[in-house]
Amino acid sequence: MRAHFLQHVPFEGLGSIEPWLKGAGFEISCTRFFESTGLPDPAAFDLLIVMGGPMSVNDEDRFPWLRDEKQFIRNVIDRGTSVLGICLGAQLIAGSLGASVDPNPHKEIGWFPVHGVPSGDSRVFHFPSSVEAFHWHGETFDLPPGAVRIAQSEGCVNQGFQIGASVIGLQFHLETTPESARAIVSHCRDELQPGRYVQPEAEILGAPQERYDAINRLMDEILSFLCDRSG
Repeated sequence: MRAHFLQHVPFEGLGSIEPWLKGAGFEISCTRFFESTGLPDPAAFDLLIVMGGPMSVNDEDRFPWLRDEKQFIRNVIDRGTSVLGICLGAQLIAGSLGASVDPNPHKEIGWFPVHGVPSGDSRVFHFPSSVEAFHWHGETFDLPPGAVRIAQSEGCVNQGFQIGASVIGLQFHLETTPESARAIVSHCRDELQPGRYVQPEAEILGAPQERYDAINRLMDEILSFLCDRSG
């Protein structure tokens, strides 16, 4: 099995996803857009993971490679390959399928509850009723055509969606580790301006290990769900 991930900035990597992939026997490859904009053959892997980043999907003038990235994501989805998008990655999935990505009424930065939206469809991932997830976003997406909402929060109605059996987009981060939380705070500290859903640095980094363990386990479940449908 082969997994490819798209990375937009050095400080937003795979986090807890990497040990899961290695434990599941995946070969891992990567496009790092801050180093090279070359993209692989969409047929060359079984799972695509699209990571986060501080840019907007609408920043094509600043980052022209976003156009190619969105077309690439669309091509991979059209092949039926399993795809997971995280934060910017979820917005890129939505944008690649024609949905709008715009500023959310509130920035969400820190640890806030996300609630599952029940579905009677057995193909849809069963998100838990509530989990304290890690957030760092100012924009949100409309649901793309054919998508089912699987998660929402008080501050952002579209927190997660699924398309078919093998595409999931999450506005929040379940892959976050203490190390990756420190990295994003270090690089994006200027965004920690007072807001209804913006926590101070000390509160963000003071989260107990149990909170990271809980979201990482949920990420493992989502990866297992998607990989059961890959190939």
